[in-house]
Amino acid sequence: MAKTSWIEREKKKAATVAKYATLRAELKAKGDYVGLSLLPRNASPVRMSKRCLQSGRKRAFIGRFKLSRIAFRELASNGMIPGVTKSSW
Repeated sequence: MAKTSWIEREKKKAATVAKYATLRAELKAKGDYVGLSLLPRNASPVRMSKRCLQSGRKRAFIGRFKLSRIAFRELASNGMIPGVTKSSW
């Protein structure tokens, strides 16, 4: 499980991105790169990281399921993810 502080930091970044989204779009359309550089650093959506919904883990993230590899394997083994089966041969 990820530390709660990391998860809260990501939520704060997401709120900042949402707050400045329209202003960033306007500045980018105008080509005003000086104005873009004056915005807060966390206003850029690139700075947000993808995290597992179950554990908050950042590494080994499977985007299609929004889970880390560990959480994905546990749920798939238990048959909790529809359409996913463990292959054996």
